[in-house]
Amino acid sequence: MTLAIASSSVSFAQKNSAYQQYIDKYKDAAIEQMRRYHIPASITLAQALLESGAGSSYLATHANNHFGIKVSTGWNGPYVKRDDDQKNERFRKYKNVADSYEDHSQFLLKDRYKKLFDLDPQDYKAWARGLKACGYATSPTYANRLITIIETYELDDYDEDRVGLRKRKKKEEPVIVAPTRHSVMTVNGIQCIQMRNGDTWDALAKELKIAKKKLLKFNEVDEDFTPPAGMNIFLDKKAKKADAQYKDTWHKVKAGESMYTICQFYGIRLDALYKMNFKDDDYIPATGDLLKVR
Repeated sequence: MTLAIASSSVSFAQKNSAYQQYIDKYKDAAIEQMRRYHIPASITLAQALLESGAGSSYLATHANNHFGIKVSTGWNGPYVKRDDDQKNERFRKYKNVADSYEDHSQFLLKDRYKKLFDLDPQDYKAWARGLKACGYATSPTYANRLITIIETYELDDYDEDRVGLRKRKKKEEPVIVAPTRHSVMTVNGIQCIQMRNGDTWDALAKELKIAKKKLLKFNEVDEDFTPPAGMNIFLDKKAKKADAQYKDTWHKVKAGESMYTICQFYGIRLDALYKMNFKDDDYIPATGDLLKVR
């Protein structure tokens, strides 16, 4: 075993507040490493969460070691001793957490992990499985545990181009530069376009320079679904509630509307709309029904 994995009783079926606090605290460090070394931020965060028990492990609290990296040839820095595969093994000790994140990136730049950098930087599943295949950890469930963490906490939101989009949004600069066919508008604070006759997901992804997988995820559909002309197609993750202007407004369902078309109109997530209205997935809105959107 190359690295020590911190034991944890956390169930990933539900979000854990300690994990979310760790993500909020260190996501910028993971994003910075991604920009410098092209290691997906989702992978870095998931590994740190798993290896350090969300920063609660002995190595994290006593050595700022959030990835369980052991002393190896070429390490001249301080270390601490802990029992792992053998008794009193030596683990690297860092001045601060930032140094731990930097050393983790340097660790993955070794020849042993060279194949990882041939993978799609947005394919966190391939990276997780690649780490296991390269011998990062001996646990047979290591890759699946990373994937579960990433999907539970939606860590892939921090990968690749999406982090660049978020930085620009804060400055109110446009995300998409001069699309050839579609004009970008904003609904509920989220940039979107309107579907046109003849549009396909492949063509939109190419034009908007967004991976089709991401575009489908943002709009909560699979590629077999073709939205009707005029429907909003969002370029980022939708919100949990509608814009503030709808605070005291109820949506009156029109003929032909569905929960999904209502979500696309307001720029809100499907599960959030069901939850706000205390409905389950079997509910089909009838004409005249009133639905809360915020």
